[in-house]
Amino acid sequence: MPFNLPRITKILLIANLVGFGLQWLLGDARMIDLMLWPLGNDIYSPAGVAPSFMPWQLLSYGFLHGSFMHIAFNMLALVMFGAPLEHTWGERRYLTYYLVCVIGAGLIQLLVGSYAVSQGADPYPTIGASGGVFGLLLAYGMLFPNQRVMLLIPPIPMKARTLVIVYGLFELGVGITGLQPGVAHFAHLGGMLFGWLLIRYWRGQPPFVKRQPPRPRIVR
Repeated sequence: MPFNLPRITKILLIANLVGFGLQWLLGDARMIDLMLWPLGNDIYSPAGVAPSFMPWQLLSYGFLHGSFMHIAFNMLALVMFGAPLEHTWGERRYLTYYLVCVIGAGLIQLLVGSYAVSQGADPYPTIGASGGVFGLLLAYGMLFPNQRVMLLIPPIPMKARTLVIVYGLFELGVGITGLQPGVAHFAHLGGMLFGWLLIRYWRGQPPFVKRQPPRPRIVR
């Protein structure tokens, strides 16, 4: 583990590794209440098989993963994009941003999954830090648009802004068409959407009202 990482990025990395380690030691069945479940499970599933949605799942799901490759790619992206953002924003704003992206991604996935269940689909849980990671990717592209980054598969260098656009369009396309089932593409888009909204809020840009500085008091 690179010990020169900024503090919050290191803590998030450790928290994800601990969550994955507990899954490996205890089994997914013992962690099932921490996964994100859609609304309406009690209608379509026998009691005890698919837990009901609980509010803490909007955060806890983001520290569980489905496989070694799943957590490996997410943690690599967390280090690549998260560390420079933490250096730029500072600890508090960086942590706020990451958690908002994780929760926002969970909310979007909750809506999509609950709608699917209402249409007769089987309920399934969502896990992974990808919503937060996609939010970090978006922020990196907005703050460092001309920074060149290298894709892993295929190994093609491109500007960060281009990478964000490519990934965003890809996730939207496969999410709508369903060509890659079993992946929470709308959670990825949700992380990017809530990250974009939060950055716009901080900058005082539409759809948010620009915050005016307080008027000075006149002493007579």
